[in-house]
Formats: sequence, structure tokens, C-alpha cells
Amino acid sequence: MSSITFDTLKFVERLEKAGVSREHASAIAEAQKDAFSEALDNQLATKSDILRLENKIETLELRLILKMGGMMVVAIGIVATLVKLL
Repeated sequence: MSSITFDTLKFVERLEKAGVSREHASAIAEAQKDAFSEALDNQLATKSDILRLENKIETLELRLILKMGGMMVVAIGIVATLVKLL
């Protein structure tokens, strides 16, 4: 889970200076904090998410290379057998 530093007190004080009541400013600050938290949880990848995906890609690449190598060995075997038959 990701987190973001959000100074709700400073945010509330700034809204109060602009004429918003403390009660409303506090509610807005909490709503803003929740919105940041939800956005981070649902949309942004963390470094560990990216590393996990990179590891999966490397594993898939290795599997693909091994399968292609195996297919080449089989193809060479088939060609060698056909050459012997001719």
C-alpha cells in the first residue's frame, strides 16, 4: 500500500485564512486525504509492483528462449532424419 504525506492541519489553516469555517475546512481536508489514499491504492504502481513485474517478464523471456531452443532441437532432428531418408 502506498502513502502520501499530506499535512491536514496546514491545509485546514490555509482554508480558514481563505474564509472557510474550521468545521468545513476539516471535512474538506479529510475528504482530500481519503481521495489521495484511494488514488494511490487504485492507480499507482509501487517500486515493488514494478520489480515484481520485471521479474515475471524475465521469467517469461527465459521460458520462451528455452521453448524456442527445444523447438530448434526438434526441427534439426526432423531435418536430419529426412536427410537420412533421402
